[in-house]
Amino acid sequence: MSNLAAQQNALLHTLFSSPVQRSQNATNFIALKAINTPSRGQKDHIKFQERGLQVYHANAQVAAIRNLQAAYPVLEQLVGGEAFALLARDLWHQFPPTRGDAAQWGAELAQLINSIAELKTEPYLPDVARIEWALHQAATAADADLDVSSLALLTTHDPDAITLQLTPGTHIVNSSYPAASITTAHLYENPSFEELQAELRKCSPESALIWRQGFRPSVALCTSADAVFIQNLLDGASLAAALDDTETVDSTPAFDFNTWLTQSAQSGLLVGASLMRDKSLPVAI
Repeated sequence: MSNLAAQQNALLHTLFSSPVQRSQNATNFIALKAINTPSRGQKDHIKFQERGLQVYHANAQVAAIRNLQAAYPVLEQLVGGEAFALLARDLWHQFPPTRGDAAQWGAELAQLINSIAELKTEPYLPDVARIEWALHQAATAADADLDVSSLALLTTHDPDAITLQLTPGTHIVNSSYPAASITTAHLYENPSFEELQAELRKCSPESALIWRQGFRPSVALCTSADAVFIQNLLDGASLAAALDDTETVDSTPAFDFNTWLTQSAQSGLLVGASLMRDKSLPVAI
């Protein structure tokens, strides 16, 4: 590893470590910097750098927590600002950023919530966090437009020879709780909070569909059959296999492919069709 790379790695560890680790990490970083620092006045120089790192660490932490608030607005509303700040602090120390882009930090928040005994009384919180992180990821997914001409494959090939392509950033989050309704109630006021209370009393399982609709990430409640069908497509299954799996799900209403195809093309979820790759053939390098 080059000296510059070592310095960059040491700086990341210094900024994103716990208070106990930070002092040693700062010493390591400054020692690496000292390789290229004149020996004259080195002690004062080190003290100056230590103070600078403390300020840099505080600023980096504030910026990262703001990014976390932007990624999890519903979760912050549910637990309250003070509790969310504590979660952010714990996440910072247990799962620190591993790269300089703090906007991509926070994927493990659902895992952290699931490990906290005091939050077990609100068992839907980890799934709400998973939905919000999927929305956050969808917001920065690649652009993709519907390739209408590719849909001709639906009329020229058997379903087991083709698959459907979904817009980048698409996710399915399955929950044993009405996590999708909780999220959409806070983001879109749909369902209403009165209707949401009824859903919470029933405590029915739900599936959330997350995708990028134009430039805007969206989340919607979907049926269990829709969820199975879409997840199959995301996993690279053929259209035939995805359709067959919907038959194994007790879903109301039953899955209707023609309706799904029309709605998905209109909503931006569907971006095209393609031939299945023959996995028995060697891949050209």
